Amino acid sequence: MQTRAEMCYNNTRVSGTNLLKRAGACPLFLHVLGVHRRAEGAGAGGWESEENMTGDFIEALRQIEKEKEIPTATLLKTLEVAMGKSYKKLYGLDQDVAIHIDASKPTPKFFCDKIVAQDVLDDHAEMSLVGARRINPNAQVGETVPVELSPETFGRIAAQNMRQMMMQEFRETEREKVFDEYNAKLGTIETGIVQRQEMGNVYINIGKLEALLPRQEQVPNEPYRFNDRIKVYLLEVRKSTRGPQVIVSRSHPSLIRRLFELEVPEIADGSVSIKSVAREPGARSKIAVATEDEKIDPVGACVGHRGSRVQAVVSELYDEKIDIVRWSSNIQQFVAESLSPAKSVKVFANEDKQSCLVLVPDAMLSLAIGRSGQNVRLAARLTGWRIDIRSESQEAKEAFTRAAQEVEAEEREEALGSARAATEEDGAAVMPTDESGKAVSYGDEVLITADMLSALDDEED
Repeated sequence: MQTRAEMCYNNTRVSGTNLLKRAGACPLFLHVLGVHRRAEGAGAGGWESEENMTGDFIEALRQIEKEKEIPTATLLKTLEVAMGKSYKKLYGLDQDVAIHIDASKPTPKFFCDKIVAQDVLDDHAEMSLVGARRINPNAQVGETVPVELSPETFGRIAAQNMRQMMMQEFRETEREKVFDEYNAKLGTIETGIVQRQEMGNVYINIGKLEALLPRQEQVPNEPYRFNDRIKVYLLEVRKSTRGPQVIVSRSHPSLIRRLFELEVPEIADGSVSIKSVAREPGARSKIAVATEDEKIDPVGACVGHRGSRVQAVVSELYDEKIDIVRWSSNIQQFVAESLSPAKSVKVFANEDKQSCLVLVPDAMLSLAIGRSGQNVRLAARLTGWRIDIRSESQEAKEAFTRAAQEVEAEEREEALGSARAATEEDGAAVMPTDESGKAVSYGDEVLITADMLSALDDEED
């Protein structure tokens, strides 16, 4: 009857991960434990040779390296940490134990660092000076000396603990690798498949993990159906107890930028650059493009033949409207372009206040403002300037009102001047007096009220 170790090993020739998920009888742990698989044709006491087990040891590491994309050196380091923790727990040591694996030999060797002590209190963590100098003739008290361990040092229970610790270390190593990988991808886009919706959040499979699309990063009119393939913008990577968590967005303005980089080769190679992006997710977006190559039309390059390029982006965004405008260093020209599709606009810029007064024909006013002011809002975000839009008739009416006010002010001033002249002709003005009869002086200024003018007109009559 076969033992559990034999059955586990004989059924193993699968992935490196499955090798490690088995009990302590997997090739790696069989070698650590000094337990070997029975050789074919051997009797009850026949076991496979040390050299064959060394091949299984390296094979398991290489398979894990291939599957998890974790370097062999990192795997060995992880195994050393797990063995150190198991050794410490096995003998109830207070201090950490350093285990080293020398995989460069035909048969891997296992070493434990022991402290050289004058008086040895614990054989598992310390060794005498005499014993240390047998290994290193220059060893001194207080130094550490690597002592070779026999695989039989670890029993089956210790091997089980070591397996659990090593699997935990492998998981942590893999999580760190995934975190670093996606952290380096922040600001890019990934294609994912919608998995499910929970509590208003959408979970999207982007390869090695499920990304979280929170409610505030969603676009209201997008359905997010199960198995839908969508592109998402990598916004943030967080560490959690369950591994790295990637936060993605569908409403971020930079999603537009990245989508155009995918669809427009001129943007990808730098011939055309996107200067700014303004977006109201699900409704409308504006992008400003420019180029230093006179032979390239930046707007035409983004639109594509018969609108094929921009239409691909629009389809990805569930028919969100996109305006592509030409960027200009001349703010007046840039503001006029940003108000597209409105045409024939006149821009008056105030650079001190970074504001613009825009005059548009009456027929273009509603088009320039947009539904609920959407077009002018996006234009202001795109340019970074405050924009005040007026129609030509409104401006003409306001100009007439200002002219009328100026004429009225001039007439009032002329009336006041005439009143002063008439007062001077009649003689010195009678100064007002207080209750005691003394004249009240107002200095060099004379206040003339409407009642006084009326009194003067009565006297002249």
